[in-house]
Amino acid sequence: MEQRISLITLTVADLGRAQAFYEALGWQPVETPPGIVAFDLIGQTLGLFPVSSLPEEIGLAPAPLNEKQFSGIILSHNLRERSEVAQLMERAKCAGARIVKPPQDTAWGGYHGHFADPDGHVWEVAVNPASPLGPDGAFQWNGVQ
Repeated sequence: MEQRISLITLTVADLGRAQAFYEALGWQPVETPPGIVAFDLIGQTLGLFPVSSLPEEIGLAPAPLNEKQFSGIILSHNLRERSEVAQLMERAKCAGARIVKPPQDTAWGGYHGHFADPDGHVWEVAVNPASPLGPDGAFQWNGVQ
């Protein structure tokens, strides 16, 4: 297996609400069949899929969605500048996110904050000086491009 994640799928209670949230962050959806929303990212795609359809799709019963319950997964969005963290956190809040952890310095020398989308999926917004983004915005651990 190659070291790659091609598609990250988030289950959502309301597909229209979730799509509107990510569009309010500035993301543009790509054409998809009905019942799923996809956003192409740098090197992968984020898909939104109704939680009510998931058991049929994969054969497992879903855990109930709870916007205040932590799933154990954090999606991270790294930025180039510290000032961008607060700006993006505010944009997420205005789009309907719940701020979980306001922007602050980290023990590892970076700066970050966390928000939960309307379905409770937690996002970290960060600047990591040890892993600067490449010219195309790609992230790699330790900044190796």
